[in-house]
Amino acid sequence: MSTLETQNKTNTTDELLPQFIARFDRALEILDDADNFAKARYQTDAFRLATDLMERPGGLPELYARAHRFDDVGLFYGGPWQDPTKLLPTLVGAGLKGEALFPTLEALSELRLLAIATGKQKHEELSAEEAKDFLKNVMALNLDFLFPEATEESRLRPKVYQRAIALFDLIQQELSLDGLQEQLLQEIEFLLAQRPIQNDRLLRLMTYVNKLPATAMGGEVGEKLKHYDMQLSKPSPLSQWAKGNLVNYRQRLLQATPEELTAEITAFATALNETGVGTPFQAVLLRYLLRSDPERLPEALGMDNVGTAAFEQHKDFAYKLLKVAIFPATASSIYGYVQTIRRGMLSRPEVANSLLHLVELDLSPDVRDRLLATQDKQAGLTANALLLAGTLSVLGQPLGIGQGNNPTCQAARGLSLWSQHAPGYLMQIITTAARNNVIEMDFEGVRLRSDLLVGGVASGKYDNSLDPVSMILVPHLDKLYDEMMRQAGLRGEDQHKWVNPMFYGRWVHKGFACVYDVMSNTIREYPAFMRRFFATHHPAYNDGHPLVYPNPVGIYITDVHGNLLGLHAVSIQRLATDPEGTLRVYFFNPNNEGRQQWGGEIETSVSGFGEQEGESSLPFAHFASRLYAFHYNPFEEGDAFAVPTDSIEAIEQNARETWGKAYTWA
Repeated sequence: MSTLETQNKTNTTDELLPQFIARFDRALEILDDADNFAKARYQTDAFRLATDLMERPGGLPELYARAHRFDDVGLFYGGPWQDPTKLLPTLVGAGLKGEALFPTLEALSELRLLAIATGKQKHEELSAEEAKDFLKNVMALNLDFLFPEATEESRLRPKVYQRAIALFDLIQQELSLDGLQEQLLQEIEFLLAQRPIQNDRLLRLMTYVNKLPATAMGGEVGEKLKHYDMQLSKPSPLSQWAKGNLVNYRQRLLQATPEELTAEITAFATALNETGVGTPFQAVLLRYLLRSDPERLPEALGMDNVGTAAFEQHKDFAYKLLKVAIFPATASSIYGYVQTIRRGMLSRPEVANSLLHLVELDLSPDVRDRLLATQDKQAGLTANALLLAGTLSVLGQPLGIGQGNNPTCQAARGLSLWSQHAPGYLMQIITTAARNNVIEMDFEGVRLRSDLLVGGVASGKYDNSLDPVSMILVPHLDKLYDEMMRQAGLRGEDQHKWVNPMFYGRWVHKGFACVYDVMSNTIREYPAFMRRFFATHHPAYNDGHPLVYPNPVGIYITDVHGNLLGLHAVSIQRLATDPEGTLRVYFFNPNNEGRQQWGGEIETSVSGFGEQEGESSLPFAHFASRLYAFHYNPFEEGDAFAVPTDSIEAIEQNARETWGKAYTWA
């Protein structure tokens, strides 16, 4: 159900809504009666009342019903929004994410333009078509509102985002999405490049593609959209014939000729390699081959020579995993299954034995109930099958873990690191948490049990929108991390210095640099801090020491204006020169969306600059300007003195002019 539909549905239960509407109507009347020179005196009251309405169920449609009056009464008189012909689509997104009353003013302006676009208001200098083009440009530039995904910024400013999302929901209901094809295609390709474990956002995008009129699907962009629609839903001849019916597809496979079966295998293998997204039809095909022709499974899974060799080496075990874990309801785990095999995970006894153990593991009743609550009641899968499928996804896609729905970036970072470098340990805590509903960790000689702790950012709540492994582990890991931070809280330095090596394990170096003085809330010795980052990470100054393990670092998250939003945890995966010759930092961002706009030129990329699956990246200096803490090996520190002073000064200036405005600099 859309945001607007939810508002309309709950409108009847909001007994106070008529009072707010009456107050806003009265504010419009006062503005209408006021002389031009006095309108500024009454505009603020109208804007505040409009804000209240936007935050109430059913309020936004009521504002839209009055939008045709905004110009007549002088709601925007004397301000930058007065003349709609002078407005720029590129500024709308920043306005909707602004401070104070700016998001309200921007939203009211869009409602006024929507009234013009739909013929509810006539404007002497702006036609309905021009208003429509303006709004389509706005939608194209702000797909994060049209197809929302939880991020650090949206979590920290929920009211601002909810109002903007409801506004875009209203606009897209009133106007056709025709004209957004290029932007939709770009968004789809960026999501596919990240290879996320969960593909809800991608599938939502495809539903909008299917709503586009046939006339909008021409040309190169339209053909690509149609191609992705086929690849993500019914990429093979027989799946197209089945018209969405899995039972019919299964029956048709039983009658397929050798040529038809080869066509099915080839089509699904190509689609999986291209998109990283398994479909329910592919799950049906794989289960059919498992019974009738298992030797062709590597081919149907699109495996390369490395994957095929690993599959053949452990084919009996690979068959067992497929039989227990891969069903139409768990088709999203097909790619993780392939990558788990390709990464050689089945050759590691501690991983293979644990995977086999999950099949018959006696799950905690609480864990079982939570897993079963995530599936369609018609799927009929066991909780063990769901957990095994989710585990294959995490093992196969360590950079596909997304937890933007909650501020548990520390836990997500741990799952990613352990999947890459300690899969046996990861399997151990999955098993323990699933069976006993508890995880234990040591902190400086003290044994901590998650079931005896309270607190944590997740506050004991279970987020059923997460992948199965995250859903089970995050509440435990979150409480453990929070307790470690509490125990190290009075040491006068950033607690991450002690907590990260204990929480993540031996893969994190004990050397630690932090520019933020927690006792005085000041930024201290920034040039020395930044020189150390160059001397330990930049290949021109760190004596060529490569980054062996992901490095957990702390960054300042900023909005599109460069204003500080808060602290965030990411992991540096590697540093390398991109195809254009620029040194970039490639990192894992546990938000659901790896692309971020952090103000000015600082916009993270997920594709086109040498990123591997799941990585985000920034030029070295851009990443450094948002850094506040990092770990390093003291024995691998190069020549900090050799870093050019102008490079340090440029980074410091960027920091001071953005997040740095929130602190005192010493």
